[in-house]
Amino acid sequence: MRIELATAADIPALTTLLNLLFSQEAEFQPDAEAQHRGLLKIISNPEVGEILTIRTDDSIVGMINLLYTVSTALGERVALLEDMVVLPQFRGAGTGSKLLQAAIEHARAIGCKRITLLTDGDNVAAQNFYRNNGFSASTMLPFRLKL
Repeated sequence: MRIELATAADIPALTTLLNLLFSQEAEFQPDAEAQHRGLLKIISNPEVGEILTIRTDDSIVGMINLLYTVSTALGERVALLEDMVVLPQFRGAGTGSKLLQAAIEHARAIGCKRITLLTDGDNVAAQNFYRNNGFSASTMLPFRLKL
């Protein structure tokens, strides 16, 4: 398996992965057109973010999306891990950890000083996965306003 940055040609496969992810999450619903637009905006502008993929010889089996901003608390660039998903048949074999570690190293290499992510409150498996990969729960509580 290899890790590569996503390109526009990967959008159909990435949309399929996001469909899987959003089918599992409480707050989101799959919307292929919206996902296509969002993916294209990220892939077209690396200052906004980057998508790393993990691939077998013939297909993408996982993705992770890093979006970039600046933290005034740190005075440095930081990343938001927006989406991470691995096909079910590749879970439990280290594929997700390999992808996540590559994303952490990538963020570090481009100067990010923190990665923040959200998981569903009841997704204990995801929370344990992130803890096992060095993340810790924040005392901050996320709020959203849909516009």
